[in-house]
Amino acid sequence: MKFRYVATGLVVAVALAGCQRTSYSPYDNLPSQPAPLQAQPVPSVQSNQLPPPGGASQFPTAPQQETAALDPNASAAPATALDVTKEQMVGNWRVSYAGSSCDMFLTLTNLGSGSRGGTRGCAGELTAMGSWEVSGKMVQFKDRSGNVIGRVYKSAENRFDGTTNSGQPVSLSR
Repeated sequence: MKFRYVATGLVVAVALAGCQRTSYSPYDNLPSQPAPLQAQPVPSVQSNQLPPPGGASQFPTAPQQETAALDPNASAAPATALDVTKEQMVGNWRVSYAGSSCDMFLTLTNLGSGSRGGTRGCAGELTAMGSWEVSGKMVQFKDRSGNVIGRVYKSAENRFDGTTNSGQPVSLSR
């Protein structure tokens, strides 16, 4: 019976000896700190005068919105126009434009100087609509660059009429 304990002990010892961890690291022979870097020559600093303010700029001038170039009657609402607020405009509108109809969606989410809006199934200028804003008694539709592409005014409850920049009549209704 003693032999059995000795044999079991010997097998366990051999098994444990085989499980010992030996490791080799390729970094064992490296010095503990890297060598310091050598300083590089630095060119001397030069000084010059800056150009005067308003001189030649690397940036182009911002586009100006030209409402005078459009139909002068289109930039002002008619005397019969009703008051309009942004909250009245939010939602889905049915648009009649260029002999066809499409959908317009207006939200209160800010986008540039206006609010986010868009169209579905429209043709012509209204396909580029990206935002809108209320200006007095007029609602202006803008493209994705912020340029006005059309204007409407409130002509009746849940109805707006106006024109696009090309002179096409446009009307919104619910």
